[in-house]
Amino acid sequence: MGSICGFSIVTGGAARLVFGYDSYGNTCGQRNEPIEGIRLSGLDHTDRKFVFFLDPCNIDIVQRKIRSLALCVSLCPSEELATYQDLKRFAMLNGSELCSYELAGHKYPGLPERFSKCPKLPVPPSKPLPVFNRCTPLDISCYAKFAEAVVTFVGDNSVLHRLVAGVAASKEIIIGLCVLALGLSMILMVIIRYISAVLVWILTSLVVLGSLAGTSVLWWLYIDHRLYGNATVAIAAPPKLKEASGEEEARAALTWTVCVFQMILLLLMLFMRKRVALTVALFAVAGKVFVQLPLLSLQPFVTFTALLLFWSYWALTLLFLGTSGNPVQNEETGLTEFRLTGPLQYLTWYHAVGLVWITEFILACQQMTVAGAVVTYYFTRDKNRLPVTPILSSVLRLVRYHLGTVAKGAFIITLVKIPRLILMYLHNQLKGKENACARCLLKTCICCLWCLEKCLNYLNQNAYAATAINSTSFCTSARDAFVILVENALRIATINAIGDFVLFLGKILIVTATAFAGVLLLNSQRDYAEWLLPLAIVCLFSFLAAHCFLSVFEIVVDVLFLCFAVDTKYNDGSPGNEFFMDKALMGGVSQRLPPECGGGEVGTACQQS
Repeated sequence: MGSICGFSIVTGGAARLVFGYDSYGNTCGQRNEPIEGIRLSGLDHTDRKFVFFLDPCNIDIVQRKIRSLALCVSLCPSEELATYQDLKRFAMLNGSELCSYELAGHKYPGLPERFSKCPKLPVPPSKPLPVFNRCTPLDISCYAKFAEAVVTFVGDNSVLHRLVAGVAASKEIIIGLCVLALGLSMILMVIIRYISAVLVWILTSLVVLGSLAGTSVLWWLYIDHRLYGNATVAIAAPPKLKEASGEEEARAALTWTVCVFQMILLLLMLFMRKRVALTVALFAVAGKVFVQLPLLSLQPFVTFTALLLFWSYWALTLLFLGTSGNPVQNEETGLTEFRLTGPLQYLTWYHAVGLVWITEFILACQQMTVAGAVVTYYFTRDKNRLPVTPILSSVLRLVRYHLGTVAKGAFIITLVKIPRLILMYLHNQLKGKENACARCLLKTCICCLWCLEKCLNYLNQNAYAATAINSTSFCTSARDAFVILVENALRIATINAIGDFVLFLGKILIVTATAFAGVLLLNSQRDYAEWLLPLAIVCLFSFLAAHCFLSVFEIVVDVLFLCFAVDTKYNDGSPGNEFFMDKALMGGVSQRLPPECGGGEVGTACQQS
């Protein structure tokens, strides 16, 4: 990725993007070398630092380019130039010639080439763009084609203006509500350990009562039909009798099926009640982790900042590549463009792969950092003797020992994500053109790759935790984590099902609280169109903030469970093999102890543990 950026800078792509270049391949603001086969190339533009388009409104929407002749000029016209005499006066007074280089400024009004090689009249007033040195018209009405879809969707410009005005008038309230959403997310991570037990048992009770109610209703309908439906069917015609008999068999089959499902569900709830209690205990310990390690709450900010910096770098390098390569004259317009040809054209594709890979790498670094800090917390018996900065220690271990592990895990996700993105692109491009079978096949492949990506993400996350525990390589850690996950499949299913639901309720709680506060604060603006868009922005931001923070909480819960599974696998609570776990987790280890602990003091200690 660094080499691609360096290549685009060395070959002049960065300079052409920032300083601009004319339609003859000359970079503005510097002396240029002649280009073979292209006239008017190799000019000295040291004093001409701005790019001026003769017809800035000639836009190719499909190719996203201005199809106008571009020149390097020393000054952008700040006032409207309505005639060729005005062009001549502007050139004489300011030394900035706005027609093609081969035309003399004092001859503009009488030259026959003025209609094709001078700007389209009237020339609108313009000013240079900061940094990128392009003369941009002050009146951007000619760019309305780009906003045509938005205007068509809104239907009335007044509505659009009112929405924008509402956002501008409520910007202080929007910022305040976004800060409120961040604060609520951070508070929820600490207090969720106190409300998780209530939420979990309410959810369990609702599932049991709901399934019982559904089964009871089906039995009531079946018995009612048996008692009162037979009298009606007895007087019906033979075909109706046969049809009614089939309906009765189907109803009976459905009722018995649901009844069997109800029994299985009740038995599962009965046998998994300790695992439900383990989920509650894990949430309680996770809350303690955030109290002991408050810097974990800053992880979403750090990760978002890293992603933002990388995405900015990636987009800038992509723009550099767009102006890199060899000069090529467009046969249709005659303008000179810079394009990557031959093997160099694959640099853009490699750059796109790098976007996915490094994004996954940054997210994996967050997971490894959190895992390292939680592992340090879990396997420190005396919590008062924790390192001063467990987060910083985890980051240093990551940088020194585990960057390869993280890179390999991110690459595996990239190998699955890129084919899925390609299939999604093909599906969108072929929408309405492919037959039903091809559409179904594409959607099936996309769904399968999505499921595989989610499974690999979960395995990678546990592999990073295993690496933090044992300091082993990625493949060894992934194997160890997989074995532990298989051994604790029922526990994991319970934790994921109940835990995900509790965290989802947490997200809904934050969005609802923020939206309620937003309605109260924005209610002073009586026109709904003025506060509808600000409220939507606040709700979206609050959901994203809650998702980012609670995803860190979810990582902490998963790492705690893996530590718990390793702890119970290699320790039995006897002297010399004491557990590392918090007291809140002790209720989940009874079923993991050996059948007999032996006699004497050791056996007594084992039984007590």
